Amino acid sequence: METIPDGLDADRVRAVLVRLGLCSADEPLSCVPLAGGVSSEIVRADLPGRSVCVKRALGRLKVAADWRVPVGRSAHEAEWLRIAGVIVPEAVPRLHGYDPELGALAMQWLAPDLHPVWKGLLRDGCCDAAFAAAVAESFVAIHAATAGDAAIATRFDTGPLFHALRLEPYLLATAERHPALADRLRALVATTASTRLALVHGDASPKNILAGPVGPVLLDAECAWYGDPAFDAAFCLNHLLLKCLWTPPATDALLACFDAFAASYLAGVAWEPPERLAARIGALLPALLLARVDGKSPVEYLVDERDRAFVRRIASALLREPPATPAAVAAAWRGALSAR
Repeated sequence: METIPDGLDADRVRAVLVRLGLCSADEPLSCVPLAGGVSSEIVRADLPGRSVCVKRALGRLKVAADWRVPVGRSAHEAEWLRIAGVIVPEAVPRLHGYDPELGALAMQWLAPDLHPVWKGLLRDGCCDAAFAAAVAESFVAIHAATAGDAAIATRFDTGPLFHALRLEPYLLATAERHPALADRLRALVATTASTRLALVHGDASPKNILAGPVGPVLLDAECAWYGDPAFDAAFCLNHLLLKCLWTPPATDALLACFDAFAASYLAGVAWEPPERLAARIGALLPALLLARVDGKSPVEYLVDERDRAFVRRIASALLREPPATPAAVAAAWRGALSAR
């Protein structure tokens, strides 16, 4: 595993920016640490008349479990930004450059007052189905444009990294907690790992999506992998279901967002029969529901054991009888919520 000095301090940030030609060695610089989630450290570098966002992946993720992954994933994120920036230029921050010496990337700074985080909006009950559809359109555009591209498949031959970041901590760790469902979860891992169709973001969570002035902006592609696009769709849809338990008064609006995302995404699928991909989304959804309760990265907002037990019960039932579509998962979820 790569060894890179700890701490993205001002001296290291300056060194990165100088190497990338983004500032001079003696230019005034101040750094403001930002919330980087569990997997990275991020700072806003303020220079005269401009700001730059500098990000570096962490080797040990900030979760209770001992979860370690290679920091070289920052290079894959930089490459994902370059490719996505050509396909959906308004939907990703502009990449200024990648510094392999420190494993850090520099990108466009997007002011929070103009780019609120979608997760925060959903928490506050601001659930816009049209925005959810636009998020789906951005993801499916990237998938469609990269489907069947052998060169991109080679550049993102990152299966071991995706396994370490997604399949093991989410699905296999959950299988350890649920022996009766282990065979089903391991089968999903095998199917997902062997499906290589398009460039996948890998962390399609509302916390990584900004609501910009002209539409969604996608962030945090450390998990980028050439694989199964169903994973991105299922990952995002899963969050819309779970947030019904976080913000119960917004349940109907959240489920409307779910429906809009699913419909918009499937409408853009041209590289395979949409119903085939829909079935993989439907199969992944209950596994991801369960993983966000009993995997290595449980969602932080489900603090009531009754809510966690509810997720376990519904997800387990759906894993035993896999639904054929995302809509079938949403219908089961909606019905279970109504019966609580």
